[in-house]
Amino acid sequence: MHYLDPKDLTQRENYKLLIGSIIPRPVAVVSTQSADGIVNIAPFSFFNIVSSEPVILSLAIQRKEGELKDTARNLLATKEAVVHILDQTNVQEANKTAALLPADQSELTVSGFTTTTSKTIAVPGLKEANVRLETTLHQHVPIKKDQQTTADLLLLEVVGYQIAEDVYQDGKIDPRALQAVSRLAGNSYATIGEIFDIKRPS
Repeated sequence: MHYLDPKDLTQRENYKLLIGSIIPRPVAVVSTQSADGIVNIAPFSFFNIVSSEPVILSLAIQRKEGELKDTARNLLATKEAVVHILDQTNVQEANKTAALLPADQSELTVSGFTTTTSKTIAVPGLKEANVRLETTLHQHVPIKKDQQTTADLLLLEVVGYQIAEDVYQDGKIDPRALQAVSRLAGNSYATIGEIFDIKRPS
């Protein structure tokens, strides 16, 4: 076994080890809206479930040279976001939204995504997603190193589910119908492969 001390590695080296070993990672395609009404869309794989009561998701967004990214800035301002699950039907368009654009340009201009009205919040969702989670900001946790904020951990409370009819079956999500796509390292993604069951001990 190799032992590596994170303190001896650069930020980039630590990043590569994390994204290469913590796989597969679910991907959230997040829509937010600025105070000026500009819709921002961005994919994030530092994303997961925190709690089912209350219904909380986590989204961690690295800062760039200490500056908030548009998604985090909008979330902190409006306290709302729609989280979409990346799937095989929207992965190509979601990848386009990772382009570095000025804050006043919406990713709608560089992707084929189209918006739809949310039921519980002002931020619009994306029609091209099988699962849309309407959320409000529950808590913001700045992540610091040497007194400098390097990332923003955003805990989001789900206030509404929008799920495609063929994906929602008998109160559950059909993983084959969802066709979720996960993130690996580099430019690599993965689809749902073999599914197997193991009975949990009682």
